[in-house]
Formats: sequence, structure tokens, C-alpha cells
Amino acid sequence: MVTLNLPDFDCKTKQVDGKPYIFDLLRRKYVRLSPEEWVRQHIVNLLLTHYSYPKALIRTEGGLTLNMTQKRTDVVAFDRQGQPFLVVECKAPHIPLTQAVFDQVARYNHVHNAPYLVITNGLTHYCCGIDYTTSEVRFLDDFPAFV
Repeated sequence: MVTLNLPDFDCKTKQVDGKPYIFDLLRRKYVRLSPEEWVRQHIVNLLLTHYSYPKALIRTEGGLTLNMTQKRTDVVAFDRQGQPFLVVECKAPHIPLTQAVFDQVARYNHVHNAPYLVITNGLTHYCCGIDYTTSEVRFLDDFPAFV
């Protein structure tokens, strides 16, 4: 896998029928290692180890219904009251972070109403905060700390 612009971590991998798998700490099982999964696992590690998000308050590959269609949110972190706090959309490193990716995470956030959104391809990351009272969106220099 390609080296990402995220901290390295000691991940467990294995081969099954010639295909790579990575151990997902949150789902507690091995999952197929795709370029997007590589980014997702690095983001989860970043939230856990560098920003002190509790493992119990992060969900990966969570389902949601949007316009009567089933979708999956890559990563959602919840606050201590169980409300969505941060929604992360992960893309493979070779996928550019375009307006379409921003639009995708914004659509998912119509369901979650989280105050923070992140898009990343593991090389580039954009984080923004949303003020729902003023409808203002501001880009942040860093991921939000867990509160």
C-alpha cells in the first residue's frame, strides 16, 4: 500500500486466498484491504491515538438512508451524548478530492447533522466546521479535538 500523509501505525494484515486483509479495531475482525480501507484504518488510528477519541464512540461503515437509498458513511465519531460529532468521507489515495466529494459528505450530513466534516484521500485532508445557526462553513487547519 502507498505511504499516506497520516501517522504510521502497527496494523495487523493477512492474506486470505491471495487477497490482503487488515484487522479493523472497531469492527474487531479482518476486512478486505482496499486502497480506501487503508485510508479509513489510518484515519481511525489518527482519531484514537492523536486526538483521543474513544473507540466506543467511533463507527465505521455505518448505514444510513438518504432519499430512500441505502448509503454507508465511512467514519462517524459521536460526542459523549451520542450525537454525531464528526463525519469522515475517505477516498483511495488516487482519487482527487473534488467538489463532488464535498457534496457527498454534505449529503450524508443531512442525516447526521454533525458539526464537523472531513474528506481525505490519505494524502490530502480537508476539515470544516459548520455553524448551523448562521449556516457558515469554515475550513479548519486541523481535526477537531474530542470534547
